[in-house]
Amino acid sequence: MADSRHSLLQQFAASDWSGFLKGVEKEGLRVDANGFIAQTPHPEALGSALTHGRITTDYSEALLELITPVFNSTGAMLESLRDTHRYVQQNLGDEVFWAASMPCEIDGDQSIPIAEYGRSNVGQLKHVYRQGLAVRYGRVMQSIAGAHYNLSLPDSFWQKWQEVTGNSDSLQDFKSDQYFWLIRNFRRRSWLLMLLFGASPALDSSFVANMKHDLSRFDDRTWHGQYATSLRMGDLGYHNNAQASLNICFNELATYTRTLDRAIHTNWPAYEAIGTQRDGEFIQINTSVLQIENEYYSAVRPKRTTERGEKPIQALDARGVEYIEVRCLDLDPFSPVGVNQAQVDFLDLFLLDCLLTDSPRIGDEECERLDDNYKDVVAS
Repeated sequence: MADSRHSLLQQFAASDWSGFLKGVEKEGLRVDANGFIAQTPHPEALGSALTHGRITTDYSEALLELITPVFNSTGAMLESLRDTHRYVQQNLGDEVFWAASMPCEIDGDQSIPIAEYGRSNVGQLKHVYRQGLAVRYGRVMQSIAGAHYNLSLPDSFWQKWQEVTGNSDSLQDFKSDQYFWLIRNFRRRSWLLMLLFGASPALDSSFVANMKHDLSRFDDRTWHGQYATSLRMGDLGYHNNAQASLNICFNELATYTRTLDRAIHTNWPAYEAIGTQRDGEFIQINTSVLQIENEYYSAVRPKRTTERGEKPIQALDARGVEYIEVRCLDLDPFSPVGVNQAQVDFLDLFLLDCLLTDSPRIGDEECERLDDNYKDVVAS
C-alpha cells in the first residue's frame, strides 16, 4: 500500500498544485536586563494581545507569541517571522526576547504573571482559563516556550489525490480521513523529530527549585539530562497525570472529537476539590479533566479555523480538518527566530511521507508502545 501511494503521487506533477501551505507560531519570554523573567505588562507598542493578528501572549504576560500568516513558501514565512521578531525586539526597551525553550531565571509561581486581556467577556474568559492552568498544574510549567508549525495541502492537491486514489467520499470527509492517516504515522515517528530537533536538554536551576527530579548538576546554575533531547516535552514540561488518563483517540475524526469532548465534560476529583471560585473570583472555567480543548497537550493536533462563538470541536465536526499543527518543536537557540529553513523543509517532507506511507489504525498496545518510544527519546 505504501509503494502504491508513492507511485500515485508520481501520477501528477508538482505543477498541478501550488505546494504546501504553512505558518508558524513562535513563543518566547520577555527577560529583563538581569536575566529574570519580565514583570512588566505587555508593551503598548506591540498592540492588544487580544486582537493583534501577529503579536499576542500565551500563558504569561511575559510569554510572547508571534504568528505568521499562511504562506506557500518557507522563505516567505521565515521572512515574515523575522520582520515581526525585529519589530518586537525594537520595542522591548531594556528587555530581550529569550532564545531558549526552557525559561530564564524565575522565582516560583508568583514570579510568572498570568496574561491579561482586558475586561471584555472574551478577554476575561482567556484570563480565567489561564488561572485554571495555574491552579491545576502550577505556573512554572507554563513558562516554557516552543514553536508550533502549521501545515496544510491546497484543495488542488486533494482533488487530484482523491481522483488518483479512486475515493468517492465528499472532499471534506476525504481530507479529514487523509489528515488523520498522516497523524497516525506522525505519532509512530514523532520520536525522530525529538531526536533531530530536541533542543532543551538543560535548564536554569530556578526552574526545579523545591522540585523532585533526576537531572544531573552541570554547574552552579544549571541542571541537565545527560542524554535528554527535550526536557520541555518530558515529565518536567508539558505533562500531568489527569491528561495521561484521557486516551484521546487519533484514529479518525469522529473518535478524536468524541473522546476530546468526553474529557471536557468529565469531572476530575482533584479539580472539583479546588472549585471554580475563590474569594468571589473565578479561578478555573470548570472542574472537568479539560477546561477547553486547547488544554490538551499533544505533539500534533488536527485543526480547523473557528467562526465567532464556535468551539474547536464544533468546527472540526462541522467542516472537517483544515490543517495540521505540529506542537513538539523546541526553539532552535542557534536561529535568531527560533526555527530555520532546513528544519521546515525537513518537516514538509516528513509530513508528506507520513501521508504517503501505509497507516493502519493504532490499537491500545501500539499506542502504549509509541508513547514509551517518545518518552525514551525525550528523556534519555
